[in-house]
Amino acid sequence: MFVETSHLPPKLGNIVHSDPNISTTNINHDDADNNYNARHSSFSAYEANRLSGEGSPMMMSPWNQGSPFTKSPWSKFDDQDGNSQNIPQNGLIGSLVREEGHIYSLATKNDLLYTGSDSKNIRVWKNLKEFAAFKSNSGLVKAIIISGEKIFTGHQDGKVRVWKIQAKNPGTYKRAGTLPSFFDIFKASIKPSNYVEVKRNRTGLWIKHVDAISCLSMDQTHGLLYSASWDRTFKVWNVDNSKCIESVKAHDDAVNSVVTSVEGIVYTGSADGTVKVWQRENSGKNTKHVFVQTLLNQECAVTALAVNRSGSIVYCGSSDGVVNFWEREKQLSHGGVLKGHKLAILCLAAAGNLVLSGSADKTICVWRREKSVHTLLSVLTGHNGPVKCLAVEEDKESTGSDQKWVVYSGSLDKSVKVWSVSEKAPMMMQNNMHGDNVTWDSVPSAKY
Repeated sequence: MFVETSHLPPKLGNIVHSDPNISTTNINHDDADNNYNARHSSFSAYEANRLSGEGSPMMMSPWNQGSPFTKSPWSKFDDQDGNSQNIPQNGLIGSLVREEGHIYSLATKNDLLYTGSDSKNIRVWKNLKEFAAFKSNSGLVKAIIISGEKIFTGHQDGKVRVWKIQAKNPGTYKRAGTLPSFFDIFKASIKPSNYVEVKRNRTGLWIKHVDAISCLSMDQTHGLLYSASWDRTFKVWNVDNSKCIESVKAHDDAVNSVVTSVEGIVYTGSADGTVKVWQRENSGKNTKHVFVQTLLNQECAVTALAVNRSGSIVYCGSSDGVVNFWEREKQLSHGGVLKGHKLAILCLAAAGNLVLSGSADKTICVWRREKSVHTLLSVLTGHNGPVKCLAVEEDKESTGSDQKWVVYSGSLDKSVKVWSVSEKAPMMMQNNMHGDNVTWDSVPSAKY
């Protein structure tokens, strides 16, 4: 929602639209298009005029401080006959609605769904029913990632919090620490060389984010956690000892997304309009990420990234509603663009031969890839607010001949929706502006 700022300090910088939070009522789509196509410098932990409503803790709407263990009044949708066979190939399974806060992050593993919101609660769901809950003391939950028995959450206050599942009671989660730890901050603060410039005339410890964390990514093989932040950096953490082993000044504006891929490749996307490629290099005990190339350099903000499981395709969503993709087998040459949204892309997810894009236009596009061509299978509609996050897991009923996925979508309408998506779903047809029946395919690559 747009937030009144008359009581806040004077404007410290220009606005950014890298993490949009649009009002779901009384908004003109033409105005929204104009807003999203703008891109300005945003680096400030406390900017008064960030339209996202999340620019700093001062900007946030009042949080619900109720206990996270209060029974949640979520509603569930079932088909009228109670027969799962009636669910369409690509359609809604359930809708979870709670007046607790906007949904900013999702993660799923082993039939458990984790949801993070601006209420600071992390809730755990099993079979669409509440299974457990735990609560952070501060900082909207902007990212969730799971590694073994640990859950990492990235927050608006620039901290990564670590939670552990209790072995004796799988429904109980206990706070296991914060990245960086208080002791690490104290130890680092003694040495002057540990201070770096974080903005003009301001220094901070290199192990500590000084603005909101926007995204988390995990290299499970090497036990490395990556955190991206609006402070223009991404940091690398050793999961085993919770130490920050590297901080990379990656962009000229907020880093909105970081994703890890095969062979130590890391991609970052920023509000400065660029997508950059980094290569991890190990020298003894030291880890260093070296800049390789810039894949994209455009005027509008890069808002989301995703890489398919094999690492062969990298996708980039932008505030202009377009998804670009590159093919690693062709030396990361530009493969084309996917055009299916009217407003900014806010999240992306890749699963099997599918890529899903969630947008500020309240819809989710489901694309199927065949070699270098992407075809729009479905546009999932039903949310009443921007689709902020996506999570995907394989459907248990999936077969070799019919690969199915369960897709979770979190929205700024305070709901999570659950969808059944099939790779064999029939290709959808769309009417263009001339009334002709045409298919929506990816547009071939063009030189910038």
